[in-house]
Amino acid sequence: MIKFENVTATYTENVGIFNLSFHIPKGELVFLMGPTGAGKSTVLKTIYKDIPISDGNLYINGEDVGNIHRRHVPRFRRKIGMVFQDYALFPHMDVEHNVAFGIRNKSIRSKRVAEVLSMVGLTGMEKRYPHALSGGEQQRVALARALAPRPAIVLLDEPFSNLDAGLRGRVRRDVLDILNEAETSAIFVTHDQEEAMLFGDRIAVMNEGQIEQVDTPEIIFHNPSSTFVAKFMGIADFIPAWTEGNKLVTEIGALKQPHNVTGNKSIELMVRPDDVSISEDQAGKCRILERVFQGAHNLYKVALPSGNIVHSIELHYRTYTVGQTVSLRIDAGHPLTCAIEGNLVTIPNGTSESRQKYQRHQEKIRPTQQ
Repeated sequence: MIKFENVTATYTENVGIFNLSFHIPKGELVFLMGPTGAGKSTVLKTIYKDIPISDGNLYINGEDVGNIHRRHVPRFRRKIGMVFQDYALFPHMDVEHNVAFGIRNKSIRSKRVAEVLSMVGLTGMEKRYPHALSGGEQQRVALARALAPRPAIVLLDEPFSNLDAGLRGRVRRDVLDILNEAETSAIFVTHDQEEAMLFGDRIAVMNEGQIEQVDTPEIIFHNPSSTFVAKFMGIADFIPAWTEGNKLVTEIGALKQPHNVTGNKSIELMVRPDDVSISEDQAGKCRILERVFQGAHNLYKVALPSGNIVHSIELHYRTYTVGQTVSLRIDAGHPLTCAIEGNLVTIPNGTSESRQKYQRHQEKIRPTQQ
């Protein structure tokens, strides 16, 4: 378990992490995301003791390790597994000696090397040198070396960025399976949103040295805590909304309003491309601005009558041409999020009226099962 408690650590006065608090339970995989300079790598360097903590406390397995004396840092680092972007293998050492490097107890060294090489699927490659390994194999050696001393936590800084697309998918699945098998906590730094969504137990979105939100991928995506998180994690369009009785109304559909909002408040509804459906309509008031082919899907950029822009994702065979007039509807089967005076709240019943009518229609026309 690792815990940050109001930690501040800086390169300069304005670059670093500030009053950071979060924790990672044993066995959890957390992905750090954010724009360049958000503080992601600083978190890793703070844990690894490359950057000193100026304020706050850092705990690993209940021990306060925030201000370890310099002479104790090498011994402390044996508790931390580190997988670098370029693997950082020793070119003059074979696989066996690379993996054994961090194991201090000579009596168990050979046995432990055999265990972790078996875990990463490299049994029989003990005598090979790094130059004779593929990129994926080098990545596995780096992971085996990180796991060999039985670390409290493993830190991975863009570990798959040097692999080609085909190999990256296979290797990251293998690496994550290995970490789960080892029941080791891990922090990944990545710019790959798909990677974080697919494999993270939780995602921490950082901005300007602080964590904007840390939660499961589903909550981060569908219920962001801020407009920054919403727009950083995929396409998020905010369209004006207003109240009419118990409804929240937009240009493209109405919903049950979230909290009986009254008065002259600024309201915007957040929709993602999968929340918006397109219908062919020559009399429609919306217009296709752009189509991006994505294989199984088309991503459309659509102008509303007001001039606001939304995006919609449709199956590849549902094609519309640029300039074509269409109709749009909110077609979300899950709770949506809206911004009320800038504060994001979740609409408990996010199913739009148009979708409810469609569902009722489907119930009527569905053949009665015998």
